[in-house]
Amino acid sequence: MPRILLLTLLLASPAAFAEPAAAPSPERQQQLVHLVRQDCGSCHGMTLRGGLGPPLTPEALREKSAESLVATIYVGRPGTPMPPWHRFLSEAEAEWIVAQLLAGFPTE
Repeated sequence: MPRILLLTLLLASPAAFAEPAAAPSPERQQQLVHLVRQDCGSCHGMTLRGGLGPPLTPEALREKSAESLVATIYVGRPGTPMPPWHRFLSEAEAEWIVAQLLAGFPTE
């Protein structure tokens, strides 16, 4: 039995043991909210309920993993209109955005 546990721990992703990233500063959070509302909203709708891109509501994202959503934001979706945002935000900030989207994005 201990061998199985050891093997499981060795094969587990290092990210599983990583500490969660610190939340962006309140000022940066405001900037990120603005970015999502304006830049993401230009395709996903100003209320994030869909447009050229799909809706970004908690209901619409429920079946998607947080990791895949972070990857979509950070590196985009080649062959689609979804651009990468890695030039404008860190991966930790993309994680923060995903957490906010899954919780229901702030209105302010």
